[in-house]
Amino acid sequence: MAELANCPRCNALFMKGPVKVCRDCVKQEEEDFQTVYSFVRQKKNRTATVSDIVRETGVEEYKIREFVKAKRLHPAKFPGLAYSCKKCGADIKEGQLCEGCTGQLQADMQKQEEIKAIAEKNKKEDAGQVTYYSVKGNNR
Repeated sequence: MAELANCPRCNALFMKGPVKVCRDCVKQEEEDFQTVYSFVRQKKNRTATVSDIVRETGVEEYKIREFVKAKRLHPAKFPGLAYSCKKCGADIKEGQLCEGCTGQLQADMQKQEEIKAIAEKNKKEDAGQVTYYSVKGNNR
């Protein structure tokens, strides 16, 4: 069931459902997409970068990057397009993280696995030993 909400872009009231913005913003987004798509479809603009497109069309950079991220514009067809890595903000053409952040994440996960393996090994070694302690002292 839809609920009443404010549009995150223009703050207008609308019924929130599968679409997360109001009708006017959806319409504006589609117009922006058509403007960008018309621009990059021209042979001379196929290798345009995001900043070139912003400068020539007036469409905000975040919208263009969202079009690429949502695969409405494909970097395979338009090699100058990219969107931001979720961790460091570097330009990427697929996935959510750049190669550097992916490598760092894999290295961190490997290190955690090694620490876990060492802890398990120590736990098994310690399980076979029983230690008794005695307290020697004066009870006054």
